[in-house]
Amino acid sequence: MDTSPTEPRELKVIAIANRKGGTGKTTLSVNIAAELAALGRRVLLIDLDTQAHCSVGLGLKLSKDSITAHSIFKNPELSLAAAIQQTAFDRLALAPADPLYEHGEGIRDNTILRNALAEADISQHYDVVVIDTPPSHDILLLNALIAAHWLIVPYVPHPLSFEGVCQLTRVLFKIISGSNKKLKVAGYLPMMVSDHIRVHRTIKDKVSQQFGTSKILPGIRSDILLAESFAAGKPIRYYAPKSRAAEDFAQLHGFLSNLCP
Repeated sequence: MDTSPTEPRELKVIAIANRKGGTGKTTLSVNIAAELAALGRRVLLIDLDTQAHCSVGLGLKLSKDSITAHSIFKNPELSLAAAIQQTAFDRLALAPADPLYEHGEGIRDNTILRNALAEADISQHYDVVVIDTPPSHDILLLNALIAAHWLIVPYVPHPLSFEGVCQLTRVLFKIISGSNKKLKVAGYLPMMVSDHIRVHRTIKDKVSQQFGTSKILPGIRSDILLAESFAAGKPIRYYAPKSRAAEDFAQLHGFLSNLCP
């Protein structure tokens, strides 16, 4: 796997977030990272969600002694680079999560991740960082939002997921007006969507009315092969390249290229 420095690009940081769990954040994070890598970007996926499902989706098994993305929040002497593991997929690396990390523990500093991403081992070896965030409003989510340039908000077209989007918006207002004025919402992406279901159409319309039609991204349709791909430890483009989910993720190529030129 080649992650050696090439023609430098400005490091772009994309956070994937919703205050509601079960909205497809990790599915989106793993597959967006894979699509960016397929576009030729050198990608680092950082898993801040202690469910640690990014490792599952990329087929990595961790030992109990593994350094993780959460390690830098407990030990300021550790670098993020020490947590990075190469995956079986070209140009795609992972800083895995610690499933035993307790939310609320560690150093109370909202800039830990931003400072870690500024280290030469990260900024010179990767073009894009994708961050899978926890749904909780805590130091980990704040670190991700303060480090990011772009935010993608996945949501299931369901009333509770819409409420999670609204709760996240209240957090965003504080971040964008204060500690990270460069953060921009790239878009809202409906997951597991079916336009045949009335409530899905209703919630999509509400998101569009609330945040603007131009911010609504093409949806990812329900596809059991996405679940199977996680079980196989492969992004959908490698597990089932002709599936409808793979087609939906491929439709995002133009959008991703514009975010990370």
